[in-house]
Amino acid sequence: MSSHSFNQSFLSITLTQGSTDSLHKSGIATVLHIEEKQIAEELNPGERARILRKLDWHLLPFVSLLYMLSFLDRANVGNAKVAGMSKDLNLVGLRYNIAAAVFFILYSFAEVPSNIALKLFRPSRWIPIIMLAWGLVMTLMCLVDSFRSLVVARMFLGLTEAGLFPGVTYYISLWYPRSEQSKRIAIFFSAATVAGAFGGLLAYGIEHLEGIGGLHGWQWIFLLEGNATLFVACLSFFFMHDYPETAKFLTETERAYVIDMLKQDANDLATHYHIRFVLQAMKDYKTYIQVFIYMGLLVPVYAIALFTPTIINELGYSTTHAQLLSAPPFLAGCFATILVGVYSDKYQIRGPFIIGGACVSIVGYILLYCDGSAGMSYTGACLAAIGVYPTIAVDLAWAGSNAGGDLKRGVVIAMVIGLGNLGGICSSFVYIDPPNFHIGHGTIMGFLCLSISLSLFAMWDYSRLNKKKEAQCQAEGLIDSRKNEFRDMGDASPLFRYAI
Repeated sequence: MSSHSFNQSFLSITLTQGSTDSLHKSGIATVLHIEEKQIAEELNPGERARILRKLDWHLLPFVSLLYMLSFLDRANVGNAKVAGMSKDLNLVGLRYNIAAAVFFILYSFAEVPSNIALKLFRPSRWIPIIMLAWGLVMTLMCLVDSFRSLVVARMFLGLTEAGLFPGVTYYISLWYPRSEQSKRIAIFFSAATVAGAFGGLLAYGIEHLEGIGGLHGWQWIFLLEGNATLFVACLSFFFMHDYPETAKFLTETERAYVIDMLKQDANDLATHYHIRFVLQAMKDYKTYIQVFIYMGLLVPVYAIALFTPTIINELGYSTTHAQLLSAPPFLAGCFATILVGVYSDKYQIRGPFIIGGACVSIVGYILLYCDGSAGMSYTGACLAAIGVYPTIAVDLAWAGSNAGGDLKRGVVIAMVIGLGNLGGICSSFVYIDPPNFHIGHGTIMGFLCLSISLSLFAMWDYSRLNKKKEAQCQAEGLIDSRKNEFRDMGDASPLFRYAI
């Protein structure tokens, strides 16, 4: 279809003036009403794919860069430890573990308020502000000179970073229909695996600045990576887009199609702020099932990020080689994350991919647990990353797509990520028995089994609820034309269907 004929297919668009919550206090705006039947008939799959690609190019590269910097800044403490921080700050006993763990305390509890703030304010203002805050904390971490100051700095880093990951995950759900979210979240989350790989290579190079300016190599890691975050934070004020309704890179016809696509996907569920939608999320048992699935997956993710250089170092490799060899597992995890995200969207299933990835990761941890050769253990580390990293994006797409209504979805995503991140405290304390780390590897396998079990239950429960709703619709003659009657019910609407 040519661009001209595509534009002609929208001649029946009518404009009415009114207020719209999705513009978030930007005043009176134009509301686009499009006849759904005409769109379905006139827009071919090629044009739909073109519009989605246009969204991808304008949204995903930049938010992926933001998350890469976020993950780099929270996990670089592992590289700094290997680079000499442990000796310089006298991190004996469990001191390093405590410094790693305190990050997650304020991080976990600040995520729900942050996502509510994102709904009330503009993403192009809220996200850059929190970036500036954590970039400043990261930069100043180069001045820590004791265990106590490191703990305080890590706590503030957790507080300031809290809003980015749940915020961008929620942000993606405001641009894409549920069937297209997994691969986008996978691309976005793959930045974490790139950060893990890049962090090791970067730390290897920065270590050579030892002594310059009176700073140790590990202090230069904090300083330079913090400055990079501050630089990108300033750019993000100009490069972030708020919502489809205000996106300048979309034509009027493209904007109309995206708005209608999202409206149909959401079954016309509420998009405005009201405390009832926050309570819907907090009282829903399905939210907590997703929290514990996510926690079971996130414990190994953080363990890999925080301890991979240490584990490789304990296999007999030098500090320098440990930094370099920490990169391949993350790169393999990056490739697997994107691949699984694409196929999860293609087949429109979530749970089986989470279970499959967790099983692959368990095989990797079995190899690590068995104390074989350094080569076999390193292969286990790669399999552990390949298996578990893809499950994070799929699970967040699963949790978000099964929460009906904009605000409930935002709160559910924040609760899943926030409460799930409490598992990071566990990740910080399980690797306490070098060089074999049997306690750590065994604990990680237990958490992966928890995610597998709960994923099986969630699949059964979502299927049960879908059958119940289908029976209700048939018995009461409920059809899509009546969806406005259930606007405030969220995913409890009889017309809403859960992803499996």
